[in-house]
Amino acid sequence: MRSSQEAAAAAGVRRDERRGPAGRVRAVLCVVLLVLACLLTPLGALSTWAKYEIGDADNYVATMAPLASDPDVRQNVADAVSAEIMRNIDVGPLQSAVEPFLQDAVLSFTETRTFRTAWNAANREAHSAVQDALNDDGPVTLDLAPIIEQVRNQLVEDGLPFAESIPVEHAEITVLEDLGTLGKGFHMLQVAGVWLPVAAVLCAAAGLALAVRRRRAVVATALGVALGAVLLAVALAVGRSLTLDDLPPDLSRPAVAAVYDALTSSLRTASWIILGLALLVAVVAWVSGRFGSPRKPHGPRRTGRG
Repeated sequence: MRSSQEAAAAAGVRRDERRGPAGRVRAVLCVVLLVLACLLTPLGALSTWAKYEIGDADNYVATMAPLASDPDVRQNVADAVSAEIMRNIDVGPLQSAVEPFLQDAVLSFTETRTFRTAWNAANREAHSAVQDALNDDGPVTLDLAPIIEQVRNQLVEDGLPFAESIPVEHAEITVLEDLGTLGKGFHMLQVAGVWLPVAAVLCAAAGLALAVRRRRAVVATALGVALGAVLLAVALAVGRSLTLDDLPPDLSRPAVAAVYDALTSSLRTASWIILGLALLVAVVAWVSGRFGSPRKPHGPRRTGRG
């Protein structure tokens, strides 16, 4: 007498044989759609980030705003502003004494609300240049002119003799060398926008609708989406490492790391959310199949007296 597992396997073989070519085409199409859904999920997160966080000026400024309080970024800005001011003024023999005083004054200024306002204004003005830099896979720069202007006004109010002679000129500071692998195809991601996650949902829905063993297909799809989320998180970590490893010696590694982390913060959060939801769906689907109500056996009906 055959075991129940052997009987089920034999029934599955007979069912596959009854499918014919149409059934096999349906199975292949189901697999293709579900694999596409798994691949499009991390790409959808990337395209949404590129279009609505980096591509939108208000969201970009809001993303960069917290960096005005980061000590490494403040120190980097203070050094750059001080150096730019010292290049454009001549205080004669007092040059060596003025430079550390000026640097301390600028660093102190970076703790004020006025600096945060100037920082946001500089990032808003730099937004289009940042987009161009990402499209061309180049460095992300920031024009320090709005900050230099506020520093000069503050020094004038403090009564510093040479403050009024400080020129306000365009002076760029590199806040990020490039986004590594994330910068590749940035324009294409922005064009795709929200359509990639929509396509991922549609592919998943169509693939599950075609699946014969739907619960098993749900588990496999959820695990594939979870794998895609893990790969996205790994890509972010690798991109961070590559960005910091390729920095020229004149750039502050901690400051660039802070900028990279700020720009990719929502992507990291999205990858963890996708991973958690996908694993939850997989577990629920597996448990419901494992401990769900068993089907009644369909054996031959006995008639008459036994």
